[in-house]
Amino acid sequence: MESLGQRAYAAIVSADWDAVRPMLHPYLHWTDGNGKTTRGRSKVMALLELAAEPPTEPASIEVRDGQIYRWYS
Repeated sequence: MESLGQRAYAAIVSADWDAVRPMLHPYLHWTDGNGKTTRGRSKVMALLELAAEPPTEPASIEVRDGQIYRWYS
C-alpha cells in the first residue's frame, strides 16, 4: 500500500493537480532541496504548477489531519 507521500508525489509528477490539492494541508510548510521553505497550500500549488520539472521525492513528510503538513525534499 502506498503512503500518502508516495501518492502525493506520483500525482505531482503526473501533474494531477485535482488529486494533489486535497492531500496538502492548508497551512503546509514545503521545504525544497535547497532549504527554501514555502508556506501555504495555495502558494505551494502555484509553485508546483509553474515548475519546469517536478520536485525530488520527499526525504520526509509530517502528516496532520490526514494531509501533508510538512514536506522536506
